[in-house]
Parts: sequence; C-alpha cells; structure tokens
Amino acid sequence: MQSRLYAMRKDKLRMTQEEIAKYLGISTLSYRNKEKGKSEFTQDEMFALSKLLDKSIDSIFFPKKHQNGDKREEQ
Repeated sequence: MQSRLYAMRKDKLRMTQEEIAKYLGISTLSYRNKEKGKSEFTQDEMFALSKLLDKSIDSIFFPKKHQNGDKREEQ
C-alpha cells in the first residue's frame, strides 16, 4: 500500500508529504509515519485521500490480491 500511495502522491498529485498532511489536517510527521506503514490511516483520511486521488479506497489501501476478492482456491 505504502509504495502505491507514495507513487500516486509524487506522480499524480505532485504534492509533498507536508502538503498532503495539511490537506488531511494532521502533522507532517504523522502523515510520513502513515505513508511508511508505521501507523494506520483513519477511515476519514482514507476517504479524503481517495477523493483527492480520484481513486477507490481499495485501489489505494488494500493489498492487490484483496482488491477483487481473494483468488486463492478453497482447500
């Protein structure tokens, strides 16, 4: 998740961590820790980022194998 979010922030939005943190109403350090996976995003933050990025929440925050359901065969 974090690598996708980092790439979207840099490539699509061309925004700094500080700018995203300000948009979310949190500190830059808090955002940095969330982007690095050291702490969790709140639901409100996930919704705000999905709106800003114009992407669905699952395409940003869920592991790829869970975006369209778990594809593993039942055993």
